[in-house]
Amino acid sequence: MIRYALQCDADHGFEAWFSSSSDYDAQSQRGLVECPYCGSHGVTKQIMAPAVAGTRREAPSPETAAKVRSMMMDVAHQVRSHVEQNFDYVGDTFAREARAIHEGVAEKREIYGEATPTEIKALKADGVPVSPLPPPPVDPAKVN
Repeated sequence: MIRYALQCDADHGFEAWFSSSSDYDAQSQRGLVECPYCGSHGVTKQIMAPAVAGTRREAPSPETAAKVRSMMMDVAHQVRSHVEQNFDYVGDTFAREARAIHEGVAEKREIYGEATPTEIKALKADGVPVSPLPPPPVDPAKVN
C-alpha cells in the first residue's frame, strides 16, 4: 500500500491509499480519483517525504488490506446514513443556514447540504463549525 497526498483543482488537500503507484495512475486515468470534499476529478499528487521506519515490517496481506478498506467504507457509509436520517437537509442554502444557526438567528439544529468551496472557506474563517460529509457509497463496478 502507498499513501499519496493529493490536491484537487479547488485547493482541497487530502490523502488516499493505493495498492501501488500504477494503481493510482490507472484509477486517475479512468476518472475514479476524486476529491472527497467537492467531487472534483482534477486531482494531482503532491510532493511528500517518504515515511522511513526504523524496523522492517511486512506489508499487510491483500486480504487484510481488503478487509480494512471494506471496514472503512462501511463506517463512512454508516456516518453518511446517520446524517441523512437524523439531520435536516437544507440543500444549497447550507452556508446561509449554518451561519444563521451559528449567529443565533435561526434555531439550533443539525443540518447538512451543499456549499461551494468559497462558502466553506468563509464559514471556517468566521468560526462556523463545518465538516464534509463522507461521499456516497461507490458503485462496486468502479472499484478495483
